[in-house]
Amino acid sequence: MTTWHRLGLKTELLPRVPAAFTLDRWSVAVFHHEGQFRAISNACNHKGGPLCEGRLHGEFVMCPWHAWEYSVITGKGPEGYDEEQVPVFAVEEREDGVYVRTPPVQPRRLVRHKPSHLLETHPKPSGAPPRVLVLSTTAMDDVNPRFSTSDALLEHALDQAKRRGADTQYIKLRDLKFRHCEGNYSKAARACTWPCAITERDPDDQLTAVYEGLVHWADVVLIGTPIRWGNASSLYYKMLERLNCVQNQVTIQDKVLIRNKVAAFIITGGQDNIQAVAGAMFTFWAELGFVFPPFPFIAHSRGWDAEDMQNNVRQVKMSDTLKEAAYELLDRALDFWTIIDRHKAEMDKPMERAGRKASTLPEPEEIEEMTV
Repeated sequence: MTTWHRLGLKTELLPRVPAAFTLDRWSVAVFHHEGQFRAISNACNHKGGPLCEGRLHGEFVMCPWHAWEYSVITGKGPEGYDEEQVPVFAVEEREDGVYVRTPPVQPRRLVRHKPSHLLETHPKPSGAPPRVLVLSTTAMDDVNPRFSTSDALLEHALDQAKRRGADTQYIKLRDLKFRHCEGNYSKAARACTWPCAITERDPDDQLTAVYEGLVHWADVVLIGTPIRWGNASSLYYKMLERLNCVQNQVTIQDKVLIRNKVAAFIITGGQDNIQAVAGAMFTFWAELGFVFPPFPFIAHSRGWDAEDMQNNVRQVKMSDTLKEAAYELLDRALDFWTIIDRHKAEMDKPMERAGRKASTLPEPEEIEEMTV
């Protein structure tokens, strides 16, 4: 059965549109384009983003979440993408106002896109050795590279992993070309998706290697960072912002992508603030789902008043004890993972969300004050 819904007078609507209206069971986005009111579904085909909040350029509205586009006249995507279509609704301007008819005159058409390989299962072969992913987050000029204290200790740990018979990967963030986070989470929690919308749209974005390694491949992850003005490196934070899509699956779907994986850290620098850097790292990687071995980081710093960086480098180069500490950090992480791997059934039990990120508690009932 068709129904005409009065939205209001033209003079009332013009200052309001683009705007969304709930008509029966449909959320309808209404636009004013080239002197006419147009109505299409308010829900983008991709992830349901609100089209009424998008930007109009010509007849096309761009979804504010991930930039998919649709004609406000036909509901179709631009040329080359016009097999996709959102529902289109009939509109009439009458003397007493503007009306939209439901149901739509054109239905939604979804094109089946090949899913990202990051959504596929990646089973580890039975009997395969443990897998160790080493992540360097220090930046440098590859044409004229410098000695990196954090990389040096990471590489000692990597050598130890190989001696232990583990499969290894070594990713240097500085070798990857990847875009900054575009802040989709700031638009709406559901706009920050897994896989990352940037990864889905841009085949040249190379952070896929990190996503693949962290979510699917690694059993143990070792992350190294220098200290930059009391914080981890800028490359480290560039990566972290893009990893919000992994943590956000817990927030919006209670879906944990990281399970039974161990993380450990190497932190070095000419300046101090090791405890704060380590604390921030623990918080983030724990919220992804990683667990930590005993004494899960090693660090080295000459302190706030020691700007003699040449001595910092020389000290790390010459220190057999720091080298041994890197070996032992890797050993602790691998040994801890071995224990976890034996007890997967107990580790995989459901967990209470209360007290964790984005887990709200019901408001308590007010207690009436007693008069004595």
